Amino acid sequence: MKPAERSGARLAVVQALYEMEISGKGVIDALAEFEAFWIGQVIDEVEHPPAETAFFRDLLRGTVDEQRAIDQRLDAALAAGWPLRRLEAVVRAILRAGAYEVMFRRDVPVKVAISEYVDVAHSFYEGEEPGLVNAVLDKVGRAVRPDDFTKGSRAG
Repeated sequence: MKPAERSGARLAVVQALYEMEISGKGVIDALAEFEAFWIGQVIDEVEHPPAETAFFRDLLRGTVDEQRAIDQRLDAALAAGWPLRRLEAVVRAILRAGAYEVMFRRDVPVKVAISEYVDVAHSFYEGEEPGLVNAVLDKVGRAVRPDDFTKGSRAG
């Protein structure tokens, strides 16, 4: 497993979650579409990176399966008066995928997951959104895996 392929899986998951929210597609259709037509392909002169397929599948299925718990945790981490539903759809997708990884993928260090989703946010936004992603996922991480923040350099 190459780190670049994990990064590609994270980007693909965010795109798939966004597509699912906009189109109403289910997980099985999104998995099939992204694996067949998007991951590792060049579409409209945009190169979509290769992705670790098993990781992509776990992130997408897990994010959808655990969405209620994820959304509650994200709402608690967001500023009062700014529930998750008020955020733009791509930001919601980034936060949901990142929160899934922080909350349920204990094999991935929290700081690595946060950094990866901040990078994903930078691929879509040049403004304040990457900072929002960093702050919210950091708050989620500190709430659900506080030990990862007290271990020092071993957590990154």
